[in-house]
Amino acid sequence: MQDSLPVHDTALPGTQIALLEVASPALEDDFFRYLARHIQDNGSLETGYFQPLSRSASRLSEKKEAQFRASLKLPFGVPGWRKTWVARIASNMHEGTILGHVDLRARPESCAAHRCLLGMGVASSARRQGLGQRLLTHACDWAAHDAALEWLDLQVLAENHAAIALYRRAGFITTGQTADMYRIDGKAIGLINMTLALNG
Repeated sequence: MQDSLPVHDTALPGTQIALLEVASPALEDDFFRYLARHIQDNGSLETGYFQPLSRSASRLSEKKEAQFRASLKLPFGVPGWRKTWVARIASNMHEGTILGHVDLRARPESCAAHRCLLGMGVASSARRQGLGQRLLTHACDWAAHDAALEWLDLQVLAENHAAIALYRRAGFITTGQTADMYRIDGKAIGLINMTLALNG
């Protein structure tokens, strides 16, 4: 599935963005290079913490990448399946650059096949321009209509206020919160659980 939209970006004026499923070896390699750079931003002064990792541990491990790659090859409905889409520049001199991603994956519980877990991220250069909303809408539409899932679940660090606001605008509700869930680089950080009913 591919979708294109204009993004008004002061750094990349007139940029056209294509939403592409990560389903080919070449795009997969590009995606994991992007993901490694994205995770390195975790805990930075500009970005804050969006992963429960210290600054020194904010990297994509070989084991994590291998597990992620294996799950992408599983068909929807098979335990461990995962679907991932990227927002990729489709025109201008920066063609091919990945600016964000969204992924849906099976819940680990065998009796929860009607639900899935959502994760996403947007590169720091493309934030606050509506790209996260577009990625989230795309994933929700696929989950509701193509996959006929009933619920989307996610976890978000309590200090990730921009992400929480995005999810709330999309209709996600908070189902629970654990204060002081993590101690990261000397900082206490809570965890919020959210869910979205796809049938309205």
